[in-house]
Amino acid sequence: MVWRPDAVMGAVVPPSPEVMAQRAVSQLVLPAPILGVSPNVDVVQMVGVPVWLWISGGWGPVSATAAVPGVSVTATARPVSVLWDFGAGGQVRCAGPGRAFRPGVDDPAAGSECSIAFAHSSAGQPGGRFPVTVTVTWQVGWAGAGQTGEAAGLTSQTVASVAVGESQGLVLPGARR
Repeated sequence: MVWRPDAVMGAVVPPSPEVMAQRAVSQLVLPAPILGVSPNVDVVQMVGVPVWLWISGGWGPVSATAAVPGVSVTATARPVSVLWDFGAGGQVRCAGPGRAFRPGVDDPAAGSECSIAFAHSSAGQPGGRFPVTVTVTWQVGWAGAGQTGEAAGLTSQTVASVAVGESQGLVLPGARR
């Protein structure tokens, strides 16, 4: 080893803001979406009846900072959309988290800005249920060292399943009510 005074070594060049932004983005911990469904996901849903969908937690900005002497960059991820994928049951893309169903206030038959009405039952699916993959898409930006930029978008997911049944009525001629 050889010791050299700082005057001989010169200043150490810190990483660029872009490199620090990549480090900050890699430190982001995105929450898994917490599903809200009405009727509840444990209840058998009915064909043709709107099912309200919403994210009940984890919908908000998430930040992480990477720093070395002389450079600090913060990356912030913001949720922008959510995709509810029910496999053969269909898909719904929502521009926001959706709205929780409020019993006694909301009309369950009306649906919401984020809802689905299944066209057929899940009877022929494995386990008699549609798989549900809920994917939140996040927009990521960064700022630091006098610069700003955008990073590649990220996603977070939750997986569940839902049973969908079908009810049929039979009207007989001359039958009394």
